[in-house]
Amino acid sequence: MPEPVRLPRLTIASSPSKPRADHVLLHAVQGWGKTSLGAHAPKPVFLMTKNETGLITLIQREQLPPTPWIRFPRGNGRFSEEAETWTEALNAIQALTAEDQPYQVLVLDTLNGLERLCHEHVCAASYENDWGEKGFLGFQRGYETALHEWRRLLHLLDRLREQRNIGTFALCHTQVKTQANPLGPDFDRYIPAMHRKSWDLTHGWADLCLFGKFHVEVFSEKGKAKGKGGSLRVLYTTYSAAWDAKNRHGLPEELVMGEDAQDSWAILAQALTHGSDDQAS
Repeated sequence: MPEPVRLPRLTIASSPSKPRADHVLLHAVQGWGKTSLGAHAPKPVFLMTKNETGLITLIQREQLPPTPWIRFPRGNGRFSEEAETWTEALNAIQALTAEDQPYQVLVLDTLNGLERLCHEHVCAASYENDWGEKGFLGFQRGYETALHEWRRLLHLLDRLREQRNIGTFALCHTQVKTQANPLGPDFDRYIPAMHRKSWDLTHGWADLCLFGKFHVEVFSEKGKAKGKGGSLRVLYTTYSAAWDAKNRHGLPEELVMGEDAQDSWAILAQALTHGSDDQAS
């Protein structure tokens, strides 16, 4: 008879040995201030993707203080301020993990930009750069193939947190799309500007998913709906039929943000502290 399998003795824990950094997603409407909010995270470092270098413009115009970002060598002493390939982006995260860092938060600007780099990489590697129906887009198979690479990204971000306690603050553009409703009429909702497969995977992985928009009051005048306001920035922390959001910190359903990004981060940080205290009590 075969020898019985000896199971290892289990070690049980009921609370973490030290505070763990969060993986945070933020999708928000255009002009809401995603980059500015990320720049006020504690000890941030930015990883910017193609055409997403708004951080530099804000620093140059003195709307943000100097904020570190990752640069990518281009040879002959030249550098690029943005990741231009999927491999560059993953290598940068691995480099952050390899050595002690003074940073506490890696800001990904933007998550949908990283997804585009991922899809370009997969299209070249698996479909000979064919974006058509015989290649990446055929039966939507390219998006499914890309999930393997996308899991690599999430795994590297987990390693960065485990080994350096550096959290993630991933910024994402949002868009309005019609949601199919099997129980009644279809309706519009805000969704991240990403493919549903990669977004669902990332949303489940994250500790917090936050949604930002401007508060608008809708009223009727002469039988027509009109809106007013649009300057008050609001952050939503729980799921709604109109947007994706969640949190594991007991946050209030919405937070009215401050007049500037520094105040806004202070409001979010205070809510996170109070929410964690409430859950622990």
